[in-house]
Amino acid sequence: MKKTLLIFLIIFVVIQFIRPQRENIPVDKELEIKADTKVMEVFQKACYDCHSNTTTWPWYSQIAPFSWAISSHVIEGRKALNFSSWENYSVEEKEKKIKDIYRTVYVAMPLQSYIMAHKEADLTKEERTFIRNWTGVRAK
Repeated sequence: MKKTLLIFLIIFVVIQFIRPQRENIPVDKELEIKADTKVMEVFQKACYDCHSNTTTWPWYSQIAPFSWAISSHVIEGRKALNFSSWENYSVEEKEKKIKDIYRTVYVAMPLQSYIMAHKEADLTKEERTFIRNWTGVRAK
């Protein structure tokens, strides 16, 4: 039993040296998405950690294997949609991303794993409807 625990401890220490990418790219405010204050508040509380260059990296994002999962989610989230570089998207890309927001705000976003650690990101039905209404107006 002691030998098994020692092996797990050694593995745990060793994996701490495998450091994933964790960076926040400087934000040019001219490229950031523009929306009214309420929309921005909802985006910032529920979306920005994975979908912007202003991720707030929690303390546990320093500890493997959590660091790997969190970093992967942020990298993939930024690839899918990055509010910090919104103005770099073409008109067609913006329309597609608006439609994606419309579809996912009720179904998949924010991720349940994120909500478990960030209760404030759990959008109310009213906030989800508000964002959906905003995207519906934008998509037209």
